[in-house]
Amino acid sequence: MKKALLFFLLLACTTSCNKEVQIDIPGYEEQLVVDGRIETGGFPIVLLSKSQNVYAPTDIEAYISSFISDAQVSVSNGSQTVSLSLFPLSSLPLESQKTVAEMLKLNLNELQFLPIQVYSTTDQSIKGEVGKTYNLQIAYNGKNYAGSTSLLTPVALNNLYWKADESNAEYGYSWANLTDPAGDYNGYKWEAKRINITSSGAYLDDLYKRAGYFEDRFFDGLTFEFSVENPLKRKDTTHLEAYKRYYRIGDTVVIKLSRLDKATYDFFDKKSTQLGNGGNPFASPINIPSNIPGALGIWAGISPWYDTLACQP
Repeated sequence: MKKALLFFLLLACTTSCNKEVQIDIPGYEEQLVVDGRIETGGFPIVLLSKSQNVYAPTDIEAYISSFISDAQVSVSNGSQTVSLSLFPLSSLPLESQKTVAEMLKLNLNELQFLPIQVYSTTDQSIKGEVGKTYNLQIAYNGKNYAGSTSLLTPVALNNLYWKADESNAEYGYSWANLTDPAGDYNGYKWEAKRINITSSGAYLDDLYKRAGYFEDRFFDGLTFEFSVENPLKRKDTTHLEAYKRYYRIGDTVVIKLSRLDKATYDFFDKKSTQLGNGGNPFASPINIPSNIPGALGIWAGISPWYDTLACQP
């Protein structure tokens, strides 16, 4: 009897502490999504789409139908203003096709089958130049949007070399020595691709693969040494699984170190973190910033520096 009474007292205390919580979830509002970039020596490329409701379909048809092809888009560099035209992906210059493939994380041969169009140009006067600021203007659905980005002077590595792993001399990481320019903000993106020639006469990798982003918040003006893993997919079945993030002796790798302004870095860094947290219920929510007021996305300026890494002792 006492046990039954104790049970009902505990039950009463538990239920009396419950409180109904009303959460006012704001309604969905469609927004313009911009994925645009200009790189040193490259033409501006802009992908426009509409944001999707979290409950909207997620199939390929819904994805394709979200792209926008009835906007007016232009880019200016202070002396020239060029209107961008719509290009089917297969009609873009090859280097622009590679850029779009890297933006969409597709293989180059897969790009040809995607029935979307991008805003771009082949006007040489608007190609990316270091030291210039590029202003993006978009008119869509009765609204105007604007973003700005700059192509900063790229930062070169002091040294780049391959170092064999102590446990297996056939595999190793890429190592670099960098002196960060003092006093200026510097965001960086590290990318790589292997240019070994295959039996078919092609490069082993068509596109660059991103290894990561970092900024000089904690090393402004310092010289330091660091290692970077191999971000590329293994296409060689003889490459040991335990060393999948290593380069193999004999690899020839082009390293692309790009300097980014703060808005560009913040966008890509937080987007990368959000993607990495996907599906983790304990991860903190992240708001991805934009440099285009009223829209989502980024107008990014990318200033690369290149060097070749020979994976030899």
